[in-house]
Amino acid sequence: MSWLRALKETARSGLSIERRRLEPIIAIRGAAGLALVIGISLAFFGPVVAASSAFGAFQAAIATFQRSWRPRPVLALVSGASLAVSTFLGYLTGSRLVLFLALLVLWTFVAGLAWAAGPTAGIIAASNVAIMLVTVTLPTSVANSAVHAAMILFGGIVQAALIVLFPVRRWGAQRDALADALAAEADYARRLRHDPLAPFDPVPLMTARSAAAVTPRQARRRPPELRGSRGVAERIRPVLASLADPSLGVPSEGPERERVRELLAAAGSVLDSAARAIRHGNPVELAPSAVAALKTPDTGTLLTGPPLRAADRLGALLSDVIETAEGEGTKEQEAKAEAAAEAIKAPANRTPAAGTASDGTRAAPHRRRPTLLRLIPVVLAAMRAELRPGSPILRHAVRVSVVAAGGYLIGTVLPFGHGYWAPMAAVMVMRPEFSQTYARSVARFGGTIVGVSLATAIVQTTHPGVTTAAVLSVLCALLMYLLMRTGYVVGQACISAYVVFLLGMAGDNWSQTVLERVVLTLAGGLLAMISYALYPAWETPRLRGRLGDWLKADGRYVASVIDQYAEPAERGHDDVRSALLDTREARVAWQEALATAQHEPVRNRGLSRSAADDTQHALAQLGRAAMLLEAHLPGGGATPVPDAAHLAEALRRATEQGAKAVRERRVPDWTEVRETLAEWDARQRTDEGEADPFVREGAHLLLEALEEFSRGLDGRSDSGTKPKSPGRKAD
Repeated sequence: MSWLRALKETARSGLSIERRRLEPIIAIRGAAGLALVIGISLAFFGPVVAASSAFGAFQAAIATFQRSWRPRPVLALVSGASLAVSTFLGYLTGSRLVLFLALLVLWTFVAGLAWAAGPTAGIIAASNVAIMLVTVTLPTSVANSAVHAAMILFGGIVQAALIVLFPVRRWGAQRDALADALAAEADYARRLRHDPLAPFDPVPLMTARSAAAVTPRQARRRPPELRGSRGVAERIRPVLASLADPSLGVPSEGPERERVRELLAAAGSVLDSAARAIRHGNPVELAPSAVAALKTPDTGTLLTGPPLRAADRLGALLSDVIETAEGEGTKEQEAKAEAAAEAIKAPANRTPAAGTASDGTRAAPHRRRPTLLRLIPVVLAAMRAELRPGSPILRHAVRVSVVAAGGYLIGTVLPFGHGYWAPMAAVMVMRPEFSQTYARSVARFGGTIVGVSLATAIVQTTHPGVTTAAVLSVLCALLMYLLMRTGYVVGQACISAYVVFLLGMAGDNWSQTVLERVVLTLAGGLLAMISYALYPAWETPRLRGRLGDWLKADGRYVASVIDQYAEPAERGHDDVRSALLDTREARVAWQEALATAQHEPVRNRGLSRSAADDTQHALAQLGRAAMLLEAHLPGGGATPVPDAAHLAEALRRATEQGAKAVRERRVPDWTEVRETLAEWDARQRTDEGEADPFVREGAHLLLEALEEFSRGLDGRSDSGTKPKSPGRKAD
């Protein structure tokens, strides 16, 4: 992509406005906390201290809107405390330019490294540095600075207290994450009715897993319905895929396929009902048609082999979903849930076929999230790990610290006054990624023009006093909290007007906040954009590394699944689960990198768009083939398959070598896997025959996906005309 096109795309993205679900009650709570803080500060300390405390309460409320699974009061307290410390230290050095610049560089560098701990930490740290540039100009003495810092902390405490006293949808984010995961599975089941090879996006399951991690205190208070459904949902996905896939025995048309479609539709209905119940905390209400479709005895007469085993397991898993989604309700609700769960279980007169793993309902131990104090060494370790050459986070930290210092010097030299506008704008818009930095720069400049213009028009027509300015600033904050998710440009317009009214309340000359803010905001945005162009952290050159990581993770997952068939009595399923999580993370990292690279003004460096599309399709098929095998993992008493151990080892070595070849711009070779599978086929032809050729047929699907990967990387993809593998059944 050329620079001109990249600039157009990022500008369009930054100025876009979306229709999003608004949360007026939460916005009103944040604005009420801000009004309370301003009112108390005006009554006891005056307008200047009120401005400082208002910044603390304003930033603390914004911190609670960030995506985090921690309790919102914690985010408000952390934001208020860190801003108070920043303000106090900033004032101590503010009278000496060199010392203040040194502190600013150090503070922004640490804030840049904070992105290693996640976007929430990075956004809070960057916002605190930006607001600190304003608040350090308000105090007049060291003692006065301590008062300002204390009131900033007070603003964070007030916002935290309001969240505790007036909670809105407690556990709402966790409920939404789990409900979204179940709804995604329901949608997957319905899509499989029409497309048996439909893809599945694992992000909702990954989000639900992240939301399920709780501190010991949270674990004691968590609603019962949030404790077990996610684990069951994880096991449903491979069962749905196994039931629908034609390669496992169900023809593309006929009574067997119609029965499968009925089961998938019923599964989608049950999962949707469970999702609604969990999202709103209500009892599960099942559609009678879905219950009837799942409990009919026709399944055993139409399906055999792997599809029958999948149908049996689906019924058991769906009953587990209903039981856990109900949680702890009244005796009547519990009886209703138990009856519904029993109704959709597999018929009692049919036991699962041999080799089917057991699906117990015992809840696994909760995933532990470290407490705030124990999180500190974890965050420091993550930041220290980024202090290495080539780290995008380190490059971002260097960029933002240099730009902040340079912007402050430029603002000081220019005759406008209020030189902090330029570095504040730069720090607020800079992100480790190119498109976000450029999009936010354009959006901030556009939002600043709109916000300052509207605020100036109001000032010129009404000439507000202290109280009126305070009310107007609270109204702007309310609009910010309400509309901040609709677009960055909207939020910046509200923030610009908020700052104008707040500084006017503190005694700032109204006329000084028009031209200077626009010019210095433009200067800060330009500095941010120029810094990324001069010292970039492009994702495009790292695409091959991301692709190699995904291939290696997929190979480990595949090998772990195959190993289960080799020694079913001696292996647990923990290594399969661990490998599956790794391959999901690698896949998402690749997809995010690819999406980022598509908007970068960088010449292609060895991986064309067609090659990226073909190889990611092949790896998705590789993971799908492994998932089908995972859906039928053998129990402890199943017959071992010795040849599976040799194949698993060959797959593990070949994918590790293949990942290295991808990074070195070579095409992977799968000769070892091909030869191992050929030897297995040859031994099978000389023996009397296999009782269940399911594993060997799945192995051919794996080899086919690996060969498609190499063809795609080499630019010779012939998808749609691929010959069928020797062990694969006809579709």
